[in-house]
This record gives sequence, structure tokens and C-alpha cells, in this order.
Amino acid sequence: MKSFALLAALFASASAFAPSAKTSLETRLFDGPGKINEKIDLDSPKVATMDKLDAGGKKVYCRCWQSGTFPLCDGAHMAHNKATGDNVGPLIVSVAKEE
Repeated sequence: MKSFALLAALFASASAFAPSAKTSLETRLFDGPGKINEKIDLDSPKVATMDKLDAGGKKVYCRCWQSGTFPLCDGAHMAHNKATGDNVGPLIVSVAKEE
């Protein structure tokens, strides 16, 4: 009987490592609340933006994925922060003026 219990325990633990089982990382990345982009260019495998700034220029970029003017920030992170207690803010990029 001991050997049966040992064998059963061995198979039960081995099934946790089956290739079909999702890891917690895979679940967070693809299936649920870990996904942050829920509306911007969803058919694209990656959302990437290239932009240019003139000397003396400044732009404020969204990092919360909630902006209605993405990739530029419209302040939507403030509602997200209030609702979740998060502290996300924009990326601010500036270029020095030419002398």
C-alpha cells in the first residue's frame, strides 16, 4: 500500500510539470489582468512608435495605454491611478534649444 501511495504522489507531482500546463507567468501575460494594452492597435504583434523632436521641443508620451491620443499622453493615467492606487505617469522627452 505504501508503494501505491508513493506512486500516486509521484504521478500527481509530475502532472504539474506537463507541457500543456500554463505557467503563472504565461497566465499573467496572455489571459488576464496582466495585459495592459486593451485598445491600441490590437491586431499588431507589437505597438511601436517613432517620433522626431525639433530643437527646443517637448513631448509627453503615454505609459498607461489608456490615452485617447496615444502615443501622446492625455492625462488618462490620473483616473487609472485613482481607481487602482497605482502611480504611473507619462514619459516626458525634451530636446535642448540650439545655441
